[in-house]
Amino acid sequence: MSNRHLARTIALQSLYEWDFTDQQHVALELVKRNQGDFAPEFDDQKFAENLVEKVIENLSALNEYIAKYAPEWPLDQITTVDRNVLRIGIYELIFDENIPPKVAINESIELAKTFGGPSSGKFVNGVLGSIFKDIEKDIDNKKSKKESDKHE
Repeated sequence: MSNRHLARTIALQSLYEWDFTDQQHVALELVKRNQGDFAPEFDDQKFAENLVEKVIENLSALNEYIAKYAPEWPLDQITTVDRNVLRIGIYELIFDENIPPKVAINESIELAKTFGGPSSGKFVNGVLGSIFKDIEKDIDNKKSKKESDKHE
């Protein structure tokens, strides 16, 4: 397992517990505990901590994306695992410029398949795939506008 995949796994475990307990714990303390319990020799700890911190920091925006791209599923009806996998995936897809979009999507699908239910991978793939298509459209539209502005 790669360091980043392990970091995402620890982040997911921590966000799951944080969300499951109605956000009663300090999330970064959960990350540190989970790292100690599951990966004591882990050498990329700041990645997991940063990911959890940024997901929580952007929680409202991430939840809005989930509501927009999974309209048939109210946020509180999405399983805690799937909800947090989506939050991680959307954060990396939209807000983290250092993570290639396909990596964000693939890693999220793998987390969903590993920790979610039988249809979690497909669900996460569908939501993140739709977001990615819209991102690509926006980029193409901006390129087209720049090209047309040059020719005017």
